[in-house]
Amino acid sequence: MQAKSQDAQQQPLSLNYHRFAARQPIFDRSREVVGYELLFRNGVDDFFNAPIEQAARTMLDNSLVVGLDTLCNGRRAFVNCTSAVLLKDLVGLLPANETTVEVLESVEPDERIIVALQRLKKAGYCIALDDFAHQDARTPLVEYADILKIDVRATTPDQRADLVKRFSEHCRLLAEKVESQAEYREAYDLGFYYFQGYFFQKPELVTMQVIPANRLILLRLLAIVSRTELELDELEKVFKQDASICYRLLRYLNSASFGFRSEIRSIRHALSMLGEREVRRWVRLIVTLTASSEHSAELVIFALARARFCELLAQELNLREDLFLLGLLSLMDALLEMPMDKILEQLPIDHETKAVLLSQPSRLRPLYQLVLAQESGEWEQCGELTRKLGLNDEKVGESWWQSLEWAQEISKNSGQANAAAGT
Repeated sequence: MQAKSQDAQQQPLSLNYHRFAARQPIFDRSREVVGYELLFRNGVDDFFNAPIEQAARTMLDNSLVVGLDTLCNGRRAFVNCTSAVLLKDLVGLLPANETTVEVLESVEPDERIIVALQRLKKAGYCIALDDFAHQDARTPLVEYADILKIDVRATTPDQRADLVKRFSEHCRLLAEKVESQAEYREAYDLGFYYFQGYFFQKPELVTMQVIPANRLILLRLLAIVSRTELELDELEKVFKQDASICYRLLRYLNSASFGFRSEIRSIRHALSMLGEREVRRWVRLIVTLTASSEHSAELVIFALARARFCELLAQELNLREDLFLLGLLSLMDALLEMPMDKILEQLPIDHETKAVLLSQPSRLRPLYQLVLAQESGEWEQCGELTRKLGLNDEKVGESWWQSLEWAQEISKNSGQANAAAGT
């Protein structure tokens, strides 16, 4: 199994999940891009064939994992929201200063929706009403809207003129489905402020790669956060059993929603900084959004084994750091098929861990070299590093095999759970 770990790092990988999304730019009157509407896609073709609720939630999950900065190049994201997404405050996981909440035409303007929009407005989110019609049932929501999106293909010139007259003092109007120079000129002359459509640019497909989430782990997490008392010790242990979940947590903490200045030292530290309410909401979102998962890939097993081994070595050396993250992230470039420096730009980890992973000088370097030597069976180097660190040869070997067994057992249990669930 040790030899395979080296091959896994050198061979092209096909074990990542691919996710697809489209983004269509939104322009202002100066023809400058001010944002992108994010559109769910479930393949390379430019359409989706999933229920709108699933599309909205999956797009939210994509935004959390990949990050709005990556998807939108630093511009504002227009995110489609169903009634359920609004009422469960799922969109509240995205940063307010980068997100426009796009209320779909299927949303009923009842009291609960009004309360949800009031909460989002107070938090600083921009609100847009999608496909706003001439006699729209969502007119009571205009009071809370910043933008009205008008479909130029579904309205008449007189209706568009009336909408501009009635609402332009309160909202900025966006002309969507603009497909010709004439349609753009008419909307411009009427006073529309934003423009979107094939005349400017068709939706651009964006492909994203993510690590498969583990269904059994997700169910355990859901059970923990559903209890009256949240046990952080137990939650931390379950988090450490899944590379995908750990990566999502760190990626989320590094979003503009937080702006933490201190470095994240451990999974426990990350959970503590997030806070109980946000931990509960975040975990429930991930469980809700994850429709299915695959068996743990072999590379994920090695990532988990390295993480556990680093953790055990840190205990032997009485180090203050939780080195589980070091081992876990050491294979993240292979799992995501991304350069390590690009990954670490998005994760708020401590300086010493980051330096090791970027092959820079670090006091943790000898320990990491020992992990690699033990994994690959380079026994002479392993012995030298063990003596240099003041560790016991037998104890190091025992810890490595314990780590492998731990990772394999997690994979085995996960596979059984997924098989029982029919995945």
